[in-house]
Amino acid sequence: MRKLSLLLIFNSLLITAQTPDEQKLKDIYDQSLTNSQSYSWLDHLSNKIGARLSGSANAQKAIEYTKAELDKLGLDRVYLQEVMVPHWVRGEKESAYIEINKKKIPVPICALGMSVATPEKGILAEVVEVQSIKELEILGVEKIKGRIVFFNRPMNNALVEPMEAYRDAGDQRGKGPREASKYGAVGVIVRSLTLRLDDFPHTGGTWYGDIPAAQHIPAAAISTNGAALLSKSLKTNPNLKFFFKQSCKKLDDVLSYNVIGEITGSEHPEQIMVVGGHLDSWDLGDGAQDDGAGVVQSMEVLRIFKLLGYKPKHTIRAVLFINEENGVRGGDAYAAVAQSSNENHIFAMESDSGGFTPRGFTIEGDEADVARIQRWKPLFEPYMLHLFAKGHSGTDVEPIKSSKIIKVGLKPDTQRYFDHHHAATDTFDAVNKRELELGAAAMTSLMYLVDQYGID
Repeated sequence: MRKLSLLLIFNSLLITAQTPDEQKLKDIYDQSLTNSQSYSWLDHLSNKIGARLSGSANAQKAIEYTKAELDKLGLDRVYLQEVMVPHWVRGEKESAYIEINKKKIPVPICALGMSVATPEKGILAEVVEVQSIKELEILGVEKIKGRIVFFNRPMNNALVEPMEAYRDAGDQRGKGPREASKYGAVGVIVRSLTLRLDDFPHTGGTWYGDIPAAQHIPAAAISTNGAALLSKSLKTNPNLKFFFKQSCKKLDDVLSYNVIGEITGSEHPEQIMVVGGHLDSWDLGDGAQDDGAGVVQSMEVLRIFKLLGYKPKHTIRAVLFINEENGVRGGDAYAAVAQSSNENHIFAMESDSGGFTPRGFTIEGDEADVARIQRWKPLFEPYMLHLFAKGHSGTDVEPIKSSKIIKVGLKPDTQRYFDHHHAATDTFDAVNKRELELGAAAMTSLMYLVDQYGID
């Protein structure tokens, strides 16, 4: 009986015994789930500051707030990096209606970011509905000139990965107005990029490229319910007219800043690892999911390391990028300074897919790079992370170049992300505290492992 008891004790010890890495990940998760600051930081960003469009007063408030909070962590260095950013303002709330036999049916719209305004009295014109940019070429000037082009290709529900559906439909918003103007369109209406049927229009950037300013035409997003109504109405009333009015405008560029906090490496200070999210947001909600979540998770990585007394081998920076939404000036500026200073970045991780439950990481690199990150997958399985796959890392870390660097994106469950993305529904109440903290723990854990073992 005594032998059996000893055997059971021995087996129990074997089961509970942990490697140093397993113990470190447990410590990281314990801190993130029981002693986190991320949710409180996000509360302040969302509810005390609010929307943070580049160039706005709120963006500057967010810069000052996050720098002050990083200062409190006792880091080796906290500083601001100058960036000139575009300053686009929405102006008065937009209005729109479908006109059928002089009956006016209001529909929800919002101006696309960087769009020009309509004339002061708005635009009233017939509508031509299309499913793609290529269809413009088929229709030609004869059927488009003087009309409003209505891009109505929905995100593809058959694609399990919402990000794929978003990218598949995104050219309508990004390039649609520019291309429609070449055929004489007087305006553009784009179906909102969301999988949900609702009454909330989703904004996002549109780009006129190098076409003359005189050819820039106003562009707006229409809610998915509004798009469905307009499409249905066109089938029975092809000569109906659509009215919309918006007063947005682009002002002169404004001086702004990336916010950077740093822990200097104890063994390889010249080798830099970056973790980041973007501090700016669109102006309809408060930017909690896109990308307040990524900002506070990145700050939390440094905070957890300080709480645990962990001294990284490599220099670790949290970079809160400005102007991801309508220019990527922050990401470009950071990369330019890094290059001119001959900085050696070995790793970069971004969180810009919302604060939902983490599922794993997308890895940007060659097959060997993917394999290096995948070797740690078993350590994450107890925390329900399973996806370690080749894929895009993030828009802001993308410009960073070094002789050898691996880039990674946090991969949360994004099934609900586009319910909120770029819309008035992107608010603090849509973020779950525990999901946010799990994401921060996952990011900190991967940063720890890369720091310990490097990328070679």
